[in-house]
Amino acid sequence: MFFVLSKTLGFLLLPTNLLIGVGFVGAILMFTRFASLGRKLVIAAVLLLVICGLSPLGNLLLYPLEQRFPPWDAARGAPDGIIVLGASIEADLSTAHGTPVVRSSPDRLITAAALAHRYPKARIVFSGGSARLISNDAREADFAGAIFESLGIDKSRLIMERGSRNTQENAEFSKALLAPKQGERWLLVTSAFHMPRSIGLFRKAGFAVEPYPVDWRVGGRDDVFDFTNVAIDGLGRTDVAVREWVGLIAYRATGKIDELLPGPAK
Repeated sequence: MFFVLSKTLGFLLLPTNLLIGVGFVGAILMFTRFASLGRKLVIAAVLLLVICGLSPLGNLLLYPLEQRFPPWDAARGAPDGIIVLGASIEADLSTAHGTPVVRSSPDRLITAAALAHRYPKARIVFSGGSARLISNDAREADFAGAIFESLGIDKSRLIMERGSRNTQENAEFSKALLAPKQGERWLLVTSAFHMPRSIGLFRKAGFAVEPYPVDWRVGGRDDVFDFTNVAIDGLGRTDVAVREWVGLIAYRATGKIDELLPGPAK
């Protein structure tokens, strides 16, 4: 039920989708006896879309998420393994074209491959199935191996976890698959904005991992208040940030994580 709600309500609550919906309802009402309300809804939707698309709103929401964890400290030595979370590969497009198609967050894959070369004894785990509400046979993990091999990673080092549908299952299925031993060190590679929720869920699953954030969307503190001159970029950042904050709130409210904004281990 949680997964279904996350894919339905989560979709509807994205600012872009919500405001388009409000504007659409307003446009319909303009042809009824509620025309005055309809005009107000249309105007509100347009103004809020402008704010979401051109203002620093997306940066302001993303910055505390992305800055929650510092860069990984390589001075502690080589890790035993590297876990990279999915959401980079478009499994359906990859199936249609017969080749891996990467459309978002490529840093996750590139960084994991670079770490694999730096630490040749570390195992590489890709965790990603299908996040679709109505799933088919296409899975991200089915194409991730080919990408890593093309980047020079030997197939014998790769472990593909293809059953997970969301971050909670990434954590639970990875732990069940790897059965990490006491004292082993595992890196978790995912987008910086996604790291707080990911770490919270891995901790809840009882899998101690070390955060390796990548794929930043905002620069330093001086960039937080910058306006955007391409609306689609601003809307994208706002959607990503709101989705992540809503996810954190939902996971905390349902007890799936122990903190609203998980941070570095104390």
